Amino acid sequence: MNRVQTEDFSVAEEYAKLADNPSCGAVVTFVGKVRDFGDSKDVSAMTLEHYPGMTEAVLTQIEAEARNRWPLDEVTIIHRVGDLKLTDQIVFIGVSSAHRKAAFAACEYLIDFLKTRAPFWKKETSNQGTVWVDAKDADQQAAEQWAR
Repeated sequence: MNRVQTEDFSVAEEYAKLADNPSCGAVVTFVGKVRDFGDSKDVSAMTLEHYPGMTEAVLTQIEAEARNRWPLDEVTIIHRVGDLKLTDQIVFIGVSSAHRKAAFAACEYLIDFLKTRAPFWKKETSNQGTVWVDAKDADQQAAEQWAR
């Protein structure tokens, strides 16, 4: 299940959905949060925008790619948009599989490709004003490692 939403999510509830499968041997989750640093120093808030329709299509595509690479049971990708404050949750990636290695690899794969292919834009707010965040070379390099 993939969702783009403004409201927060419950990690416990999402975990329970992933783990509710008798063949599930492993659940791996990742939660990304708003932190107090980034391209700007002293980040106090963040605004996230996306391209509706296209964003969801990309999330569905990267999920399908992960399912083609690993034997996965359940996959959940949730990404928030709108105005967020420090420590707010931004993204949830959850994967269940019969095997831990598949779950760990798929979770990492999904966040790497979400960061490089999904059309999200971040604007950081700090005491110096606001700035749109550029794509990071490190994120691109992380995604490229999967081609090796």
